[in-house]
Amino acid sequence: MTILDELLYTKEHEWVKIEGNIATIGITDFAQSELGDIVFIEIESVGKQLTEGEIFGTVEAVKTVSDLFMPLTGKVLEMNTSLNDNPELVNTDAYNEGWMIKIEISNDEETSSLLDASAYRKLIGI
Repeated sequence: MTILDELLYTKEHEWVKIEGNIATIGITDFAQSELGDIVFIEIESVGKQLTEGEIFGTVEAVKTVSDLFMPLTGKVLEMNTSLNDNPELVNTDAYNEGWMIKIEISNDEETSSLLDASAYRKLIGI
């Protein structure tokens, strides 16, 4: 189970990489392993302003569909279009090639509610 120390995490198992006022977001290695083989990712929120906790898309695995939640309020700038043809990138490389969206952060104060790697490890019991 890979948990990267340089990222922040949510209780809903998204990871967040913040660079300036841009955040790259995906689901964690733990989340993808719990979901199993990912077959489809739907993100129709590009260009939209969403608040923390709102659904920005869904991920479909062989046996389940799961919502994807905004870890921070912001405008969705971009989605990883590679996932359209290769959704399995989330399974094979959750933290790099499997990223899902990039947002422009609207409220820096919300970052304080994210978990560091140590707190996320504790949350998932490792």
